[in-house]
Amino acid sequence: MTRIIDRQKAIRLRKQGKTYSEIKKELKISKSTLSDWLSNFYLTNEQLKLLEKSIKRKKELAIEKYRGTMHSKRETRLEKIYDIQKRTILPLLKKELDIAGLFLYWGEGNKNLQGPVSINNTDPQVLLFTLYWLTKIIMVPKEKIKVYIHLYADMNIKKEINYWSTTLNISLSQFNKPYIKKSKRIDLDQKGFGHGTCALVVNNVRLKEKILMSIKVIADYYSRLNLCYN
Repeated sequence: MTRIIDRQKAIRLRKQGKTYSEIKKELKISKSTLSDWLSNFYLTNEQLKLLEKSIKRKKELAIEKYRGTMHSKRETRLEKIYDIQKRTILPLLKKELDIAGLFLYWGEGNKNLQGPVSINNTDPQVLLFTLYWLTKIIMVPKEKIKVYIHLYADMNIKKEINYWSTTLNISLSQFNKPYIKKSKRIDLDQKGFGHGTCALVVNNVRLKEKILMSIKVIADYYSRLNLCYN
């Protein structure tokens, strides 16, 4: 818990314009740890101008400008890679999308043969792809999909339900009563819990069997192939 509180304090101080050295001195935390916690937090131009006014802080200013420059270079590099991969990969064929969905289910889905088809995640884009896979690739009628969400005691329940309904474009009538955990989101040190955990659920035993057996076909084939090469 102390670690979580320290990270929250470090982020708050960084947003206020504090340098790594200042945060390290105030919280007694190593710069390597701060580099991990604050890797996505950079000083604004206005905050950098305040550093420029202090002659004693020229070294810190240089370091902060270097961090900003490296961040900009990385963002530019990633944008170029994104454009290349977009031209290379897209559009996916239906069979490719089907297999992509199977691998997603292999990693994130409910594998209990007696249970429903279900994928849980905190990432809206994962759920949007899941929804596309269910409705456009394996042809599940959208109205047959139920939505379950897990939230935390300090979250605005109505607001989060509306968020998922709007994001997924699924009627509120398809939402089951949310599960509210006694713990608080503010006590979590993870970015992924911004809107709780959402599950898309389809109660279809035959579909569940088809999905699991399709995954088993892939797993068995490549397991044997790997043994042959070894």
